[in-house]
Amino acid sequence: MYVVAVEVVRASGLEIAYERVGEGAPLVLLHGAASDGRMWRPQLSGLADALTVVAWDEPGAGRSSDVPAGFGLADYADCAAALIEALGLGAAHVGGLSWGGTVALEVLRRHPRLVASLVLVDTYAGWKGSLPEEEVRARVEGARRMLAAPPEEFDPTLPGLFGPDPPAEAAALVEEMAAAVRPQSLATQLFVMAEADQRDMLPEVSVPTLLVWGELDARSPLRVARQFERAIAHAKLVVLPGCGHVSNLERPDLFNDAVRDFCRAHRPRPQAAGSGGSPASPDVTNAARLR
Repeated sequence: MYVVAVEVVRASGLEIAYERVGEGAPLVLLHGAASDGRMWRPQLSGLADALTVVAWDEPGAGRSSDVPAGFGLADYADCAAALIEALGLGAAHVGGLSWGGTVALEVLRRHPRLVASLVLVDTYAGWKGSLPEEEVRARVEGARRMLAAPPEEFDPTLPGLFGPDPPAEAAALVEEMAAAVRPQSLATQLFVMAEADQRDMLPEVSVPTLLVWGELDARSPLRVARQFERAIAHAKLVVLPGCGHVSNLERPDLFNDAVRDFCRAHRPRPQAAGSGGSPASPDVTNAARLR
């Protein structure tokens, strides 16, 4: 059992919920599409001995506000920056899986002083930046079909998430999160991802970067990991055997070991108060619960 602080950041007119546990350098974790902060349960429980682990519900997910009309990648990044500012702990390790990694990269682009290091997990430099054009078209068409389905047939579970033998609890958690997906939020995420192309910024990444990939990832295959490894100077790639896209759920012990070791080796330097620059003046509401 561990104590999780449930907090709400109010920024740019939105309520952004997140959970925080542990002590030490902050590790802020950004989830993928069709999910929420529950994706990081194994990290909230497994890394709290070494880090302050924070898992957000992005706008449109979990306990956070709905996504406003016209919301884009920069808006997601600015909301994540508001969250980091609200922690009051200076620059943070910022990690993201899949779509969350794309958001993490945009946080670095727009708010570099808030990012001490990157942990990029089974991610993309946007679909347009990492996948063949025909694959992007196929994914967009699949998303359109999924979103056009009647409510009783709507199934936001994305194909290719797991390797051949996922843990039962991981599959159950993905189903649990899928049941809470808001169609408009998912539409915004997927179509923003389809247009995103961050290849230009990869060579500009100067913070320590850990790449964690599932060996059998069918959604963001290892060739995408190699793209990141070639483009980002001194990036470290860790490949987790026998697992797919949600590697943090399929191999949580190996995943946590890699992240813990990386964060210990790259501790954030303290920053002067207010040095990061806030996209909004966040207001934080705290509660606590036991898990």
